[in-house]
Amino acid sequence: MAALKYAGLEDTDSEEELPPGWEERTTKDGWVYYANHLEEKTQWEHPKSGKRKRVAGGLPYGWEQETDENGQVYFVDHINKRTTYLDPRLAFTVEDNPVKPTTRQKYDGNSTAMEILQGHDLSGKVVIITGANSGIGFETAKSLALHGAYVILACRNTSRGNDAVQRILVEWHKAKVEAMTLDLASLQSVQHFAEAFKSKNVPLHILICNAAVFGAPWCLTEDDLESTFQVNHLGHFYLVQLLEDVLRRSSPARVVMVSSESHRFTEIKDSSGKLDFSLLSPSKKEYWAMLAYNCSKLCNILFSNELNRRLSPHGVTSNSVHPGNMIYSSIHRNWWVYTLLFTLARPFTKSM
Repeated sequence: MAALKYAGLEDTDSEEELPPGWEERTTKDGWVYYANHLEEKTQWEHPKSGKRKRVAGGLPYGWEQETDENGQVYFVDHINKRTTYLDPRLAFTVEDNPVKPTTRQKYDGNSTAMEILQGHDLSGKVVIITGANSGIGFETAKSLALHGAYVILACRNTSRGNDAVQRILVEWHKAKVEAMTLDLASLQSVQHFAEAFKSKNVPLHILICNAAVFGAPWCLTEDDLESTFQVNHLGHFYLVQLLEDVLRRSSPARVVMVSSESHRFTEIKDSSGKLDFSLLSPSKKEYWAMLAYNCSKLCNILFSNELNRRLSPHGVTSNSVHPGNMIYSSIHRNWWVYTLLFTLARPFTKSM
């Protein structure tokens, strides 16, 4: 703006001039996006012209692109020995005119997490993801970390959690990722995890309750509860309760419950319409693995809806999500029949 004032152009009505509080930036692959520092948001379209742009050509001779510890791209001019966050290629941009979709949604079953997060700077955001050492949880953790978030992988197996951290660091050595032990089959472990996280004195902007077991044989946890019900629902329920105060202090914040469409194929009420607790944590005689999974997923959704009703006035939203049908991950590992079923369906379903 100082340069504009010096040139006598501070009051120009040019559609290319950015309004106060806006900044023009580029992604690692050369797409131009705009950051609004007043509202703390980003967008692809120019705030005045509504146009989309991308840079043309490569970096000038002697320039190199780097990424700082917060995940923001900056540029090094080795000839003049200086650094800048302003992409030198911004002087040579071309307009991008994407064909607007007619019937196809912006995102669909073929979209990846990296595509959806493209252009988003999550620097300063703190995220907890349960069951993040493999499958959907790992892909979620990796995508958020590569976009600047500080991601905590809450895993039952500490060794596998640390391995997952290393796999993310291989892709970007400056990623802020950490593994912490959380066994949802132990309410004491859930409590210890919450206490350990709170001792870090950091905010919590996103809590993704992703961990789950599927097709597991009947067994009781150390808390004398059926394991599928406790791992898939009750452990997460307790975790959210213990971290609710941190979420409220960190608003705007959100909770995401990874549920399933299979919640539709069950019922947790008795013939008189009252909640039947025996269906939630059934005895061995009344246990059926698929039904137990469906009940736990229904509980996820009911809990998410009520949590959103109570906390949304305080800046904390909660949503439940169906991740997709028959996605090939490690969730089917408990029984060979389910493994065979998932293997046969794999060519026709979405891949990790």
